[in-house]
Amino acid sequence: MYVQHQPKDEERNTKHWESIHNELKNEFGIVAYKSWLIGLKIYGFKSNGELCLSLPTEFLKDWVVNHYKKKIEKLCKQYFENVKKIDILVNKNSDFVSLDSLQSIDNFSAESSSPLDPRFTFKNFVVGKSNELAFAAARRVSENNLVSFNPLFLFGGVGLGKTHLMHAIAWDIKERDPKRKVVYLSAEKFMYEFVKSLRYRDTMSFKEKFRSVDVLMIDDIQFIAGKESTQEEFFHTFNSLVGQSKQIIISGDRAPSDLDGLEERLRSRLSFGLVGEVHKADYELRLSILHTKIEARKDVVVDDEIIQFLAKKISSNVRELEGALRRLVAHSELVNRPINLEVAKQLLHDLLKVNDRKVSVEDIQKKVAEYFNIRYNDMISVRRSRIVARPRQVAMYLSKTFTPKSLPEIGRMFGGRDHTTVMHAIKKVQELCKYDPSFAEHIKVLKKTLEL
Repeated sequence: MYVQHQPKDEERNTKHWESIHNELKNEFGIVAYKSWLIGLKIYGFKSNGELCLSLPTEFLKDWVVNHYKKKIEKLCKQYFENVKKIDILVNKNSDFVSLDSLQSIDNFSAESSSPLDPRFTFKNFVVGKSNELAFAAARRVSENNLVSFNPLFLFGGVGLGKTHLMHAIAWDIKERDPKRKVVYLSAEKFMYEFVKSLRYRDTMSFKEKFRSVDVLMIDDIQFIAGKESTQEEFFHTFNSLVGQSKQIIISGDRAPSDLDGLEERLRSRLSFGLVGEVHKADYELRLSILHTKIEARKDVVVDDEIIQFLAKKISSNVRELEGALRRLVAHSELVNRPINLEVAKQLLHDLLKVNDRKVSVEDIQKKVAEYFNIRYNDMISVRRSRIVARPRQVAMYLSKTFTPKSLPEIGRMFGGRDHTTVMHAIKKVQELCKYDPSFAEHIKVLKKTLEL
């Protein structure tokens, strides 16, 4: 028996549900959220304290139950006063449409292609020395129906603009020629689509879907490192499209030659076209990005002293820089008064603390590898021997401690592992620190080294 709610209850429940979705997005990252959780809806409340949620397919339900149910249940108990447990069922009448997907390009396959962000266009991309080659290559690909280089491979760290360029290419291609079939998705989603086709014995539809496109765009290719069956299918898809002179655009967190866990023949194919690196933004580019963002908001005024301070202090990546600016603007609007430098420092103390450390995941990987006398490449390899696995877990734990990266982001930087592997590593290190004084001392020494 489902409980009927009054209008005020419905309004409150809607706000709580939006908050839960935001928490899931922050916890698991935008890629996992859009792939698995965005279609999660409230089906009804039962009088026994059970909250029923729904997803549109059995496949989605199984994956969410196995990977995310505990976190979802915890959040539901936190936000909904009388909820004691949750159940997830399949409601095939529930559409799988989000606000983002409503803004995606016409004729995209709803099943295959991920939504595009309307903000991510060439017009809104700020060009500097660190990204000018990648930008020029992206423009060339989008403007020319004839394939100049195949594939275009863009690589660089998190939050530097790779995904922005990928989205911009897709928008531009469809604006120039709406009839061209463009599919953009993460390597993670490509894998899950492939796994689904195997499960439902429908691999022919999968092959037809991905080998009949005009432009195939795969984000975060490092995710399929170590996934042999997915690599095999991607290799054949790649060859089929190249043979038809169809354009392929790939992004990754490192150059093809440095992607451990990929078959040599696939690494070779990825290096065959143009490889463009997106470097960290220098001070001038960071300053220019901030000015551009502020100019786009006619109602916002930010003092030059604060802009220069942000550009100088937040150097890790563009995403954090833009996030810091949004935080300041939101605070100014909420309290209805301008922000001075001292208030800005207080509001951004967490970001400033992290950036002052200037420690990256790669720095941690190298330091831990050196400490335990293993190769740096072992950190991102598929090897699982204890001599490698324990240092890798330590590096994951320290990455979460010393950097603002999300669990999925950390996993991707360790050879494309998923967030559950990182969670397990963190818990394992925490447990060992409690019961093994010798191990705890190793962690203490490494922390002091990284804090210097």
